[in-house]
Amino acid sequence: MDEILFNIRLLLDFPIVNLKIIIDGIMIGALFALAAYGLALVWGVMNVKNLAQGDFVIAGGYVAYSLNQVGIYPLLGVPLAFVIMWGIGWVIYKTIITRVIERDLFTSLLATFGLAIMMAQIMNLIFGSDTQSVDLGLPTWFLGPSGIIDLPAAKVIGVAMATVLAIAVVIFMKHSRMGQAIRATAQDSRAARVMGIDTEKVYAFTFSLNAAICGAAGAIIVMIWVIQPFYGITYSVRAFVVVTAAGIGNLPGVIAAGLGIGAAEQYGGHIFGIGYQQAIAVVLLLIVLFVRLMQQRRIRQVLK
Repeated sequence: MDEILFNIRLLLDFPIVNLKIIIDGIMIGALFALAAYGLALVWGVMNVKNLAQGDFVIAGGYVAYSLNQVGIYPLLGVPLAFVIMWGIGWVIYKTIITRVIERDLFTSLLATFGLAIMMAQIMNLIFGSDTQSVDLGLPTWFLGPSGIIDLPAAKVIGVAMATVLAIAVVIFMKHSRMGQAIRATAQDSRAARVMGIDTEKVYAFTFSLNAAICGAAGAIIVMIWVIQPFYGITYSVRAFVVVTAAGIGNLPGVIAAGLGIGAAEQYGGHIFGIGYQQAIAVVLLLIVLFVRLMQQRRIRQVLK
């Protein structure tokens, strides 16, 4: 308890520390938002709650790590991970997801949960259980009084790449024919079929796009932090918190929730200790679910 009070006092006495935490939170939250946007796509268009979302992120990280091992520069690993994970996502859709789209919620949860376990075990067999990362060999800038704010160039580049990818996806969704078909299918799949839209093709494209987005996010993460085969669940929980808090189809909300959760985790890690950082996401998920439940109860009371 004394340590927690000391950490809180440190934040109050040295406001510059808050700036450092916020900057770190924004950098982390940007990647959370990127992975969550892919989950929101699959959830909104296909009504599939993908419990393997975080494992797609980790798989993308291992793709970039493997490419770096054979001499490909890590930054090139991001677009390559996007393409490779697109293909993997398409195969998974055709073999697993297409069989559960029309089933009930429990079936899709079981299928994606089994997929998450299988992916984690495969990555563990191939790469081992040790944490892995990729070193870009870039400098770290120190800002503020006495250089208290450390700003690694790798993080700056990673956030910039995540931003560019997010903007590209948004432009694609708004202006391309496939993007319009995806939005139409999300609004009403039956009406989309009547209008001549091949919803099966839309579903396959959407799931593949989600896997590709997660792959790019994982390729960025491996350059900034570390990956491990069983870290996927942490990113899945964060993605679910973001989507649940923001709502499906609310891109600005997804971005805001992702950045907010990133900052909350950094504050939680500073106050309670780094060991509790990931627990913050679970606590936030429970809070969001409780708030959503209370809102639904109020709506029902008003309707009565």
